[in-house]
Amino acid sequence: MKRRDFFKYISLGGAGLAFGPVIKAAENSPIFGADDKPATNINDALAIPRSESSMPGLYPGKVVKVSCGSSVVDDVPSYEAAYRMLTESMLLLTGEKKIGKAWRKFVTPKDIIGLKVNPVAGRLLTTSHAVTKAVVTQLREAGIPDSNIVIWDRREMQLHETGYTKENYPGIEITGTECQDQKGGYYSNEGKLYAEERIDKNQFFFADVVGEYDDYTIPFMVNGGKNSYFTRIVTEKVDKIINIPILKNAGFTTTLCLKNLAFGSITNTGRLHAKLWHETCAYVCAFRPIRDKVVLNIVDGLIGCFDGGPGAKPQFICNYNMLIAGSDSVAVDRIGHDVIVAKRISEGIQKSDNPSASRFIDIAQELKLGTGDRSKIELIEKEIS
Repeated sequence: MKRRDFFKYISLGGAGLAFGPVIKAAENSPIFGADDKPATNINDALAIPRSESSMPGLYPGKVVKVSCGSSVVDDVPSYEAAYRMLTESMLLLTGEKKIGKAWRKFVTPKDIIGLKVNPVAGRLLTTSHAVTKAVVTQLREAGIPDSNIVIWDRREMQLHETGYTKENYPGIEITGTECQDQKGGYYSNEGKLYAEERIDKNQFFFADVVGEYDDYTIPFMVNGGKNSYFTRIVTEKVDKIINIPILKNAGFTTTLCLKNLAFGSITNTGRLHAKLWHETCAYVCAFRPIRDKVVLNIVDGLIGCFDGGPGAKPQFICNYNMLIAGSDSVAVDRIGHDVIVAKRISEGIQKSDNPSASRFIDIAQELKLGTGDRSKIELIEKEIS
């Protein structure tokens, strides 16, 4: 990313919009994966035995979609509506009658729980605080102490810019992989990126594509080369992950559960868009730090977008007024993908679904991470007032 482009992104609305190494790569890679596929180390991930907690989790192939027409008031997501929608989602998903018991299906007070949000598009389109705070409240009601909750994403500075701060979430750790010091610098006095201390070089996604970045981009990538290292957040800090992505598109495809997890958990991602976008979304989730820790997905569809993603262009932002939930990341992605495609068709952006746009879902199903076949998904829908 050139210096002039970097500062152009900043001028659009703060440092959070200087995520160009990812956003720009996505917008400029319309094919999202060429035919000449570079070699990867996916077989290393598949060689590790699965556990009882491995994806797709407790409810494979089951998805709940709860809608509420009053979930957004004057363009602001409603916490009260989000709380009600989340309650309905959890009860319908688990079959429990009490919300505390529903949550205890997934977490216990002994677990360190990571809430994976998505602030990458800046203040215009982030995982809403209405949904995140509803999740936090219900975790508390299930007996989870604040000290056991971690809100995280790849870039700590974007979390802060979009309101994920200690002031708004007292007692809860807010952290990311890429980070700055109090003066806004990325490097220590020894010239080392602070983020290097937050990555696990023993666990990585290898792809035979070299990442090459200039001085302005490397703080957002952490490292170049052919390895994408996992963040210590997923390898060491948290025991379980609750994934809270946004209902939005990425070019002609969609970016919900798998994308939020995969590209949010590793470094050196700019190199992966052109030839391995679909594969990366699925492959990274097959590695133990993701595969064995993600217990629940709650797609924030109160406000989302149907075009212009994965960034945020106001003319394409809309109120979907829904939550989509399930333990099965692949099945949830399929249902969310269908919602966005239907919206795109209704807006005249495309005439029909393009099967190649959801190839990452098919790959994830092949890896036994979940159910991507619509005909095999149990979808429960409910509308509340």
